[in-house]
Amino acid sequence: MELNADFTKRALIHSDDLPWQASPIPGVDRRMLDRIGDEVARATSIVRYAPGSQFSAHTHTGGEEFIVLSGVFQDEHGDYPAGTYVRNPPTSAHTPGAAAGCVIFVKLWQFDPKDRTQFRIDMASDLTPEAKGITLKTLHKDDRETVRYLALAPGASWSDAAAGGAELLVLDGTLQAGDDDLRAGSWLRSPDGDSIEITAGRNGAKVWVKTGHLPFAAAPSV
Repeated sequence: MELNADFTKRALIHSDDLPWQASPIPGVDRRMLDRIGDEVARATSIVRYAPGSQFSAHTHTGGEEFIVLSGVFQDEHGDYPAGTYVRNPPTSAHTPGAAAGCVIFVKLWQFDPKDRTQFRIDMASDLTPEAKGITLKTLHKDDRETVRYLALAPGASWSDAAAGGAELLVLDGTLQAGDDDLRAGSWLRSPDGDSIEITAGRNGAKVWVKTGHLPFAAAPSV
């Protein structure tokens, strides 16, 4: 399966417009944003866990990063409330589920194969002033990518040259990106060579942003 698999093209999806599709696990549904592969895939998705749903224990051969958008995600390592950013690198393993249900934004098979750094972090804590009306937190940075959380006041603008491409998910509020209006749940991917510029709407915005990673996009090696 290929979905938004041409990384030289801009892609914009308002995820709340997409129907939920059942996964192979009962009670776990997803909205696919981009994908290369079938059930083992380089994938970016919004995933919804019904209360009491659970995956069987598994190892992340290609790594996994995710944001808890609502509810509480759980595994044997602990509880992950909304606003938590998690990186589970290649060779990490867990048994994920959600006793009361949750929704996450998740990316699979997009790690440096040598990465072994595993962590969880509260995105909105300890933000640093970046410019007038903008605070941010760098969640992760390596030779392949930079991952940030941005909080923008109403009308505040932020831009990045985005060498290596850019990807963002609006977590709260509204944004304008070029001629496009984005809202909570909107996902935008800009190719290498396209700078990114966003302006928050009248109630401000909170945004997850990743830059630099698209030249490394590839199907999983299995």
